[in-house]
Amino acid sequence: MTDTDTRPRMALDAPQWRDFALCRVTDPEAFFPETGENGRPAKRVCSGCEVRDACLAEALAHDERFGIWGGLTAAERRKHYPKRHR
Repeated sequence: MTDTDTRPRMALDAPQWRDFALCRVTDPEAFFPETGENGRPAKRVCSGCEVRDACLAEALAHDERFGIWGGLTAAERRKHYPKRHR
């Protein structure tokens, strides 16, 4: 880090939730099933993941429209967490 670097040091050193996600060691295609395929394999991985809540929160915050995040498909996320209208 240089003297001109104003980013907080803790933010640079702190591990991100993704560092602990079980999906890091799983085939990524499992989390983006083709139309008509179920996402059970990915959901099984998510069910045992210690950062599942952080994953789901990120998907909701960024309005992820594809894939399984935090154990929920895009349709399930829309159903359980509809986007709020302003």
